Amino acid sequence: MDNEIVAGIDIGGTNTVFGLVDKEGKIISRGIVDTDTSPRADGFVKTLAGEVNKLLAEHKDMVLRGVGIGAPNGNYHKGTIELAPNLAWKGIVPFGDMMEKEIQKPVVLTNDATAAAVGEMIFGGAREINNFIILTLGTGLGSGFVVDGQVVYGHTGFAGEYGHVIMIPGGRDCGCGRKGCLETYVSDTGIVRSLKILLEERRDDSILRT
Repeated sequence: MDNEIVAGIDIGGTNTVFGLVDKEGKIISRGIVDTDTSPRADGFVKTLAGEVNKLLAEHKDMVLRGVGIGAPNGNYHKGTIELAPNLAWKGIVPFGDMMEKEIQKPVVLTNDATAAAVGEMIFGGAREINNFIILTLGTGLGSGFVVDGQVVYGHTGFAGEYGHVIMIPGGRDCGCGRKGCLETYVSDTGIVRSLKILLEERRDDSILRT
């Protein structure tokens, strides 16, 4: 059917972006909400599902077939968000099941950087590449691995977490509980942190001072 669509959701540490997408990868409609709109995951799921349903109400001629979610520390095997250091929800959150109950459509959840890798394979710059790594920079640092045209998940679902490779032993505190992780230096928040340290160490005037 030409009017079949899916809902795509990208959960970030700061914002969550969502939209309706057709078979060709064209975004029909989109929206954005603050990820911290609710301190509890169930409250956020209700808010997010409500926003997605608003988009669907504007396109009554379209048929929703399912929902795809990319999330920090998303486990593709279980549909869960697990111990995500950059999200307010602690522990293991059965986010996929929770969203499925709200939307009443099949839901697939995976790591956000892995979802980006799949998108690049199907619609982006990696359509003719069978082996590559994708890095995503935001509140944290994400990474997705593709080998021989297949996404690498590992048996736990968390293969290839570049963001939490320790680059400087005993370095900066990371939200994961360790010190010196790569994302504490190269993510959006890490770069801002570095800038503040550099400004504090400078003794001459800077145009960056406020």
